[in-house]
Amino acid sequence: MSENFFAYISRMRYIARWSLMRNSLPENIQEHSHMVAVLAHALGVIRRDVFGRPCSPEEAAVAALYHDASEILTGDLPTPIKYHSEEIRNAYRQVEEIACDKLVSMLPDELRAVYQDYLTGEAAVRTHDLVKAADKLSAYIKCIEERKAGNNEFLSAESQTRETLKAMQMPEVDYFLEHFIPAFELTLDELGTIPAGDIQ
Repeated sequence: MSENFFAYISRMRYIARWSLMRNSLPENIQEHSHMVAVLAHALGVIRRDVFGRPCSPEEAAVAALYHDASEILTGDLPTPIKYHSEEIRNAYRQVEEIACDKLVSMLPDELRAVYQDYLTGEAAVRTHDLVKAADKLSAYIKCIEERKAGNNEFLSAESQTRETLKAMQMPEVDYFLEHFIPAFELTLDELGTIPAGDIQ
């Protein structure tokens, strides 16, 4: 059992997200975790380099890669159920911690402390606000992509998620929404292509 950790991590691609919604573009938690890591890193860079606050973007990125690792064992619980009541949320948080501990136990002793830190330890705590915001940004981008694909199933989620992002009152999030989200509305032709002469 002490060498199964990474084999389990590789199975993140089998856990589907948005299970209660009709998806034009299916998404699994491995794809989602990669995007959340990209976004958490970006928010960390913005925090550090735009707003001058101490931050390790790299630590945020790694924590984001593992933020849904527990779902390998628990599956993805739909948001309306997870947040239905404080009692359910607290119970599910305990289940997540147990699942993370189970995953960490699959590592050799000498590696456990590092991964425990990112799953449930101090690194996870230090980066929580950035990872949570990146998670919401990823969901918002998913909603935009579904709308662009002609799927109206995500319209309400898109509106609610944007309101949640604005309510966070995080300057890093507001900066990202202003500077980067508009590009997600564009087609590939509108984004533009790299001239052949620019590729070395």
